[in-house]
Amino acid sequence: MHRNPWAARLRGLLKRLTFRGHAPAGAARRRAEALIARGNAAEREGRVDEACRFYRDAVAAAPSHAASHLNLGIALEALGDVSAAVDAYEAALAIDPGSAYASYNLGKARFVQGDAPRAEALLRAALAARPDFPEALVVLASILEARGDLSSAAAALESAVTLRPAYAGALRNYGMLLERLGRPREAEQVLQRAAAADPANVQAHYRLGKLLADRGAWGDAAACLARALELNPDYADAHLGMGNVFAGAGRLEEAAECFRKALALEPRMLDAQINLANVLNDLGLRHEALEHAEAALALSPNSAEARWVRLMCGVPAVRAADDELAGLRRRFAADLDELDGWFEPGRTANGHNVVGISQPFWLAYQEEDNRELLRRYGRLCARLMADWQSRQGFVPAPRRAPGPVRVGVVSQYFRNHSVWNAIVKGWFQQLDRERFALSAFCLGSPEDDETRYAKSRAAQFVQGAGGLRRWVDAILESQPDVLIYPEIGMDPMSLKLASLRLAPVQAASWGHPETTGLPTVDCYLSAEALEPAEAQKHYTERLIALPNLGCYVQPDDLQPLAADKAAWGLEPGVPLLVCPGTPFKYAPEHDWVLADIAQRLGRCRMIFFEHRTRTLSALLRERLVAAFASRGQDFARVALFLPWQSRSAFYGLLRSADVFLDTIGFSGFNTALQAVERALPIVTREGRFLRGRLASGILKRIGLPELVAADEAQYVGLAVRLAQDAGYRAEIRRRMEASRHMLYQDRAPIRALEDFLAQGL
Repeated sequence: MHRNPWAARLRGLLKRLTFRGHAPAGAARRRAEALIARGNAAEREGRVDEACRFYRDAVAAAPSHAASHLNLGIALEALGDVSAAVDAYEAALAIDPGSAYASYNLGKARFVQGDAPRAEALLRAALAARPDFPEALVVLASILEARGDLSSAAAALESAVTLRPAYAGALRNYGMLLERLGRPREAEQVLQRAAAADPANVQAHYRLGKLLADRGAWGDAAACLARALELNPDYADAHLGMGNVFAGAGRLEEAAECFRKALALEPRMLDAQINLANVLNDLGLRHEALEHAEAALALSPNSAEARWVRLMCGVPAVRAADDELAGLRRRFAADLDELDGWFEPGRTANGHNVVGISQPFWLAYQEEDNRELLRRYGRLCARLMADWQSRQGFVPAPRRAPGPVRVGVVSQYFRNHSVWNAIVKGWFQQLDRERFALSAFCLGSPEDDETRYAKSRAAQFVQGAGGLRRWVDAILESQPDVLIYPEIGMDPMSLKLASLRLAPVQAASWGHPETTGLPTVDCYLSAEALEPAEAQKHYTERLIALPNLGCYVQPDDLQPLAADKAAWGLEPGVPLLVCPGTPFKYAPEHDWVLADIAQRLGRCRMIFFEHRTRTLSALLRERLVAAFASRGQDFARVALFLPWQSRSAFYGLLRSADVFLDTIGFSGFNTALQAVERALPIVTREGRFLRGRLASGILKRIGLPELVAADEAQYVGLAVRLAQDAGYRAEIRRRMEASRHMLYQDRAPIRALEDFLAQGL
């Protein structure tokens, strides 16, 4: 039998319809109708075989009774015998050519058989005979959707739900179709109605959860998917969807568990293999991640997604002590070249789908010049997105004058986040609103007071636009003169958009402090105090080094909570050193530095913080245990991993600590500012690149260059001196308190940014 891909969607969608039209008079009719009634009762009790026997007897009793044939056809179709059902429907329609029900059932069966033209004619005949026939509209919509006429299909489904507002099956199909049409918010509303109309509708909950996840509404998405799994615990797609939600929310261990469940149910589920590989790599489990990437390629050798993720698995989140960095980088370069060659012209049509699904984010945590690697990567991203752009047929508007310069800012983080606090907020506070019109394109969904502030300062605030094309349209509609991406490399959509040409001038900034490598990004907004000499050679973009720290920040007036040292087992009088970095900021080649400090101090406590991804913290702890043991130190006696703290609790800890140990190679900026605000002495080692010079830039700005070590040995000596010499610590604290005002409300970077925006390239 020919299998129609729409059959599964139709099966069970429509209620049983019976017809009692033309029938013979007298005893034969009464006998047939009695048999039909018995057959209907048997069907209601699930005894479909028995029902068929009653209907066959009804046909035999009254061969010209259309309802007998119609009921027989419905039962046969329920048993999966579509060919026999078609014969019965044909017989019913021959007896009563004007029967809407016979035309509808025959049309539905013909569609299942793959005869779409005949099916459409029959369904239109049914609707001509009975315009208020929502079931017929639903099947007609499936036919129209299958042939690509999505607008007409949507109109048919809209009519169906207008006729029957609580028709769950029609609502579900309508929501799914609206999603395909790129109307996600309308799709959400319709699917919510479907779930309310039929709380046991697994598909409605699943599709709604998937839509909510697509716009980053993780909590609501998880609730919908949990309901789908409650209804059907073996629903592999829902486990996959829940894994995607957890991954998006940063709950990587839970995401991995969901992907494993999906694979246990469907071992050949390609997306689960790919997503599991991606998550495992972000968990620092590189070798296991590579195994799943290879398994995905074995399932689908031509999967661009699997190839892309396999490439990114070559850059681990937390390196093991025995990882040979040069070898990892050579392998990544070779794999990147191989992937670039694989995307020959015949394979670029869907290449835009893979751009950003996984990114070489962890390269920045290697203290090496990544310009050439990222240039090659950026050219590949731009090539794939340019292919999509050429097929979409849009071009950015030319720069318009006179009038305010239109500046678009595209970011996930118009909320309380390090990117907003350090970089973007100052733009919205201080840029001259008469000269510059700021448009915010908010790619994220969480909102807080900072989001509301951004909305109050923006000439335009766009949030939740939807998929790629809808974001492109929203940006093009605003006709930006300059488009700024503060954190390219931290989420898929910003990379996709930045890989396109959407404005005459496009710029990046240091929310992710690394060159983008994208030929579509013209400039990189950095800071004089954060860049080394000859910094331009580290960028593919034109470097714009704004004065001083390059940003306008204000002191944080949040009151600290008093640290309860006793509760943490911290002894009075023992030097307390805060190590605030996330696990991936600690490179294995610098582990000895921490061990050396502890060895030289003898008695001290080093405070680390458990990352929400506990696997990463466990990997770091395991590595540090070995490094300390190699110097005769018991890491457990020296170090303490505290739970992740609230900001006020973290500030209280900073205020009660003795020394702040900045991470080497990838420095902290917001945390260093917070330490200065609490007058906590900082030890840092100035790095080779922007990302390793954030704290040193702050310290030099406030006249404390002696806290900036030239190398690791000097770093150790400085940390030991500060921990042991209370007088020196007090002097540093006094100088911090006297000079930290220089960090705040600095308008020089804003004025320089305004000059850049006004002049462009």
